Amino acid sequence: MIERIAELCIHRRKAVVAVLAALTLVLSWFALRIEVRTVFEDMLPSQHEYVKTHERFKDTFGGSNMVTIMFEVKEGDIFQKAFLDKVRTVTLGLREVSAVNPYQITSLASKKLKEVQASTDGIATTPLMWPDLPANAEQMAALKEAVLRNPLVYGPYVSRDLQATLITVDFIDRDVDYTKVFEEVRALVAKVDDDSVRIRIVGDPILYGWVNHYVPETINLVAAALAVTLSMLFVLLRTWRGVLLPLLAGVVSAIWALGICHLLGIHFEPLVIVVAMLITSRAVSHSVQIVNRFDDELENIAKGAESARHAAKVALADLFRPGMLGVIADAACMAVVALSPIPMLQKLTVLSVVWVSTLTISAVILTPVMLSFIRKPHGTVHGVDLAPLLRKVLDFAVWMATSRFRFAVIGCSVVVMAVSGWYAFNLKIGDANPGSPILWPEAAYNEDSAAINARFQGADRMFVVVGADGQQDFVKKSEVLTAMNRFQRFLEAQPEIGGSVSIADVLPVVSRTLREGNPRYQELGDSQATNGSLMAVLDSVSEPGDMDRFVDSTYANGAVTLMFRDRKGETIRTAVARVKEFIAANPLETGSWQLAGGLIGVMAAVNEVILSGQIEAVALALLVLVVICTVVYRSTVAGMLFMVPVIISNTLTFSFMAWKGIGMNINTVPVAALGIGLGVDYAFYIADRVKEEIAAGSSPEKAIYMALHSAGMGVVVTASVLIVSTLLWWASSLRFQAEMGLLMAIWLGISAMSALFVMPSVIYVFRPEFIFGKKERPVLAGATPGLQAD
Repeated sequence: MIERIAELCIHRRKAVVAVLAALTLVLSWFALRIEVRTVFEDMLPSQHEYVKTHERFKDTFGGSNMVTIMFEVKEGDIFQKAFLDKVRTVTLGLREVSAVNPYQITSLASKKLKEVQASTDGIATTPLMWPDLPANAEQMAALKEAVLRNPLVYGPYVSRDLQATLITVDFIDRDVDYTKVFEEVRALVAKVDDDSVRIRIVGDPILYGWVNHYVPETINLVAAALAVTLSMLFVLLRTWRGVLLPLLAGVVSAIWALGICHLLGIHFEPLVIVVAMLITSRAVSHSVQIVNRFDDELENIAKGAESARHAAKVALADLFRPGMLGVIADAACMAVVALSPIPMLQKLTVLSVVWVSTLTISAVILTPVMLSFIRKPHGTVHGVDLAPLLRKVLDFAVWMATSRFRFAVIGCSVVVMAVSGWYAFNLKIGDANPGSPILWPEAAYNEDSAAINARFQGADRMFVVVGADGQQDFVKKSEVLTAMNRFQRFLEAQPEIGGSVSIADVLPVVSRTLREGNPRYQELGDSQATNGSLMAVLDSVSEPGDMDRFVDSTYANGAVTLMFRDRKGETIRTAVARVKEFIAANPLETGSWQLAGGLIGVMAAVNEVILSGQIEAVALALLVLVVICTVVYRSTVAGMLFMVPVIISNTLTFSFMAWKGIGMNINTVPVAALGIGLGVDYAFYIADRVKEEIAAGSSPEKAIYMALHSAGMGVVVTASVLIVSTLLWWASSLRFQAEMGLLMAIWLGISAMSALFVMPSVIYVFRPEFIFGKKERPVLAGATPGLQAD
């Protein structure tokens, strides 16, 4: 069948090229229109209980797209008219930012922060600094005193040293456009930024805004990596076909993938450029293998008009199986990620599977078809020949595989797999370091985050809801408020949680105010009636929306909001475990606790999905790979044999991630899944060439020699080229891209070493039947021909 496919493609080469060119032209029109953006809702596992809680209460208690802006004075304290005017200007300007929730803008200059006052005329709440700034020193001093005696402001919104203040603003999840928000907020802040004040901004809209901000730089890195790839291919292969055809394969596969995904309504996530580069590297690898085999075949046939066609047909026929097997393995391992309930990973899976599948056309078929058109295939374009040096490396690999050192190679491989596999269990789920792992520690965003968390309770939030649906005034119960208060004190014992706030913090302030400010009465009421009266007093002097961050409109549900100083996976898991521990130890007579909303709440949901599914996903991907190899080679031994390079490359890479503190999160999971397929691609070419030589009658030693000097040469060339080009990503301003580039280089390097040294040794020692064929049993002397002895 493969021979017929090869014969058809080469015989009808003009028709094949015409059809592929037409399809590429059509799909390029769609590819240029694909959207490049980050959609927040795609990152959420919508069926997870935390996300359900978040979606239900986010408009009341705060969403996960909150932006925090810190104004920090350089001299004196914040109670200076010029300084507070800047705060007021930004607070008012935030109302005009795209997708802003105007009811979730909180600062000294907003109506949200108020002072509760009691007099003979009754009780009243007065905004601390709205609508006007303090007009004189006396009013400024009064503002300062009001801040100092308000525990809901002093600490949460004004730093303890009085040198900084916060503005918090939330955005509507379904409408937020990170690029617009990033640009508009930064432009607003730039209007008031001068030498007298230091302004810091954090929040997911700003974080992903920085990602989009660096897209031009990312494109430049892609161009640089491409230039290095083409230059090295030109030097190593010494032909224009060795440069242009891998480039053509990569470009065609990208056009087809992006065009098809646009038709499917899938957008392009900026962070997955790393995955795109990884898949493109496979296109280059497959194409180089075919070009290299084409060149090898030319040496064995006479020059002539038909020599190129014949060599192209042989290259297509002989490499069709390992090429297709590599494509199928990559696609199948990536498809496992689609089992995740996170829409972003599901869409990325479709994009990746489509992209990998296009390599069948762009590399496995188009490359040999284009090679068949070459009229003078025997020449080279420059005199620098590095082939002798590369052949020395391959000679060493042959010697290692066929000498007694082959046992040492296998033994060392087993030790490496065991040690790296054990150490890989230290891999963290979620973010492994403070700040955002997407950016470098010295990036402005991470420095701003560290500065805010040092001065305030924490920039990232999680809310836990306590309530009973349909039970109006449930939160007014004394036992509920007491439970909320105890819950806060219990959670605040965790060092990474800087503070918390709930209605149980507000009512004691009202109680004290009603009793002429006597701190003795700063406590919750001892009955539902007392607490209900305090809430009624507070509600009567509040404006619509003032109570939203504490309770819903019917007092059936209340929120405890926790402020986190970092978003590390370990921090989030500890907090969630402590929440569950408190709930289990302090059951309510009626009602229930609901986890968990806000940014930290949804991150907890994502981390739990990844934690619960990662081991199963890796195991399933390995199982899929075993099944594919077993079916293609019709041997269970084949499935087990090809696990060797996969396990080596993946355990070593996961160990490196654990060592360098690279967490397994929503951005790194796709790279890990694709890496499983990546770890075996080179081995397919080596093993298949050994099988081919054995079938032609070669001895095991000669078969390994020929395989390494043919397919092995392609492995050396592609691995060296792609390792150097991917290492260029270390220059990226996005730490995620830099680390994933390094991971790709490690994966490629380990995969190549496994294919060149480990696989030949394993094949030579164990002589698997699917490669060497069935061994004939000897016939005893004198026995009847056709009968074998027991």
